[in-house]
Amino acid sequence: MTLDLAEFPSPIGKIMLTTRDGALCSMEFRERWPHRHAVLTQRFGALELRPRDSAGVCGRLAAYFAGDLHALDAIPLDAGGTPFQRRVWDALREIPPGETISYLTLARRIGDPTAARAVGAANGANPIAIVVPCHRVIASDGKLAGYAGGVHRKRWLLAHERAGTGEQRNLLV
Repeated sequence: MTLDLAEFPSPIGKIMLTTRDGALCSMEFRERWPHRHAVLTQRFGALELRPRDSAGVCGRLAAYFAGDLHALDAIPLDAGGTPFQRRVWDALREIPPGETISYLTLARRIGDPTAARAVGAANGANPIAIVVPCHRVIASDGKLAGYAGGVHRKRWLLAHERAGTGEQRNLLV
């Protein structure tokens, strides 16, 4: 399988991203790239990585980090995953920039209010950081926990989005 591989120098660290046929397959912080590469190999088999950004994701990331918080909204995705994971990841994309919700609220939004832990596991398996905004999910007590890229990055992303919206909204219902 051939995937396009690009590297983006973001304000919170280098980001590695892969695309296939114009759709984003993965986006991961550089230090976690070996893990993501292994997961992609499990999914697709032997990989050939072509150095290019055929889907234009780097330009959209630049716009997002420059303050256009909706620049990532229309990026087509090819994240793989189980049907349940895809439901969670789709619901994550519906959380507006600057908002945070709990795992329980996300479980309710997908119609499975008893699945907060499973939602947390799906959130943790998200292969597309930032574009599938798992950083917008926080613990019911308001704590910033459980971000594979590091809580410092989660905090930065939330502050960036809140600054861009001019609001601070938490939905912990």
